[in-house]
Amino acid sequence: MTTKPWLVYGALLLAACSLNARAAEVGVTGGEIRIGQFAAQTGPAAELGKRIQLGILAHFSAVNAAGGVNGRTLKLVSRDDGYEPEKAAAAVKALIEEDKVFALIGSVGTPTTLAAMPAINAAGILLIGPFTGAQALREPFNRNLFHVRASYFDETERIVQHLSTVGVTKIAVFYQNDSYGKAGLEGVIRALTKRNLKPAATVTVERNSIDVAGPLAEILKAGPEAVIQISAYKSCAALIKQARAKSYGGQFFNVSFVGSKALAEELGDASTGVSISQVVPFPYIPSSAIVREYQQRMVEAGNKDFDFSSMEGFLAAKVLTEGLRRAGTKGLTRESLITALEALRDYNMGGFTVSYGPGNHEGSRYTDMTIVGRSGKFMH
Repeated sequence: MTTKPWLVYGALLLAACSLNARAAEVGVTGGEIRIGQFAAQTGPAAELGKRIQLGILAHFSAVNAAGGVNGRTLKLVSRDDGYEPEKAAAAVKALIEEDKVFALIGSVGTPTTLAAMPAINAAGILLIGPFTGAQALREPFNRNLFHVRASYFDETERIVQHLSTVGVTKIAVFYQNDSYGKAGLEGVIRALTKRNLKPAATVTVERNSIDVAGPLAEILKAGPEAVIQISAYKSCAALIKQARAKSYGGQFFNVSFVGSKALAEELGDASTGVSISQVVPFPYIPSSAIVREYQQRMVEAGNKDFDFSSMEGFLAAKVLTEGLRRAGTKGLTRESLITALEALRDYNMGGFTVSYGPGNHEGSRYTDMTIVGRSGKFMH
């Protein structure tokens, strides 16, 4: 029997179309969606990556137990970047090329996420909920990035507004000497300039370092009423402890990236009175539907310790899964996920709202102020 040429051609065409469809759905099978995360799991910033991951997994676990998203379970593939840009670039490249993930979630840090962006943009892969509020990741607009948290400009404005309201105007800035610290410094200067003020002093520390003796000497010389810290929890804790050992009586303020739980634990008894701006709802009191859900899912996943960082990971996971759900079962591609996420207008999760649209991937501008009380307990 002779095979007709047009039948052969048709079969080849169908096979090519099938291959192209599969190629457009990297990380998606009939029963699974593979999601990647690059974040510190070791090193001085490890607690940030670990807590974000716990929140993501708590939500993924609940989704999978209920049958997944449109019948597909979610699998998180994590790579450790040690909070170092070079390692982050290598980690995201491996997630894309070796692990074949469909999308990314919950990266931790400004310098690390910036270092990963060339690979992210080249692959056209989405990153949802990076744990950074840097403006450099928001301007210019990047179609592959969907933010869930408010920006550092929003946080530093909230801190300076609070200080100026209570009459504190002599303010120093302690910042990490990288893109994260400089982004926060810029936010503080913007907020001070708005009120015709200037920093009493600006001092810096290297990333993943706790060598703060020099910066502290400059702060004590300037004698500020308050110090705004834009660094990771170990260096911030070191500065606070050494300052108090030298009888400095001023106030300390931090942005959310510091990792509130990690900072309080690092400080121990010295944590009392330290203030931290937050970009997610207060996770310790079940006063809203989203906090009740978060606490329930964390407990179900075997985690009884609540904190702001895991809450942020949980919220990012909810945004991602809602986008996947709306993108549908058939024809799930990165492009269809972008379309679905951009259709999330005023998406209220039960006390926390995100909103996107074409040309707007900011998500939220929610901010709050908290203070560490006795025994490391948070109040707001």
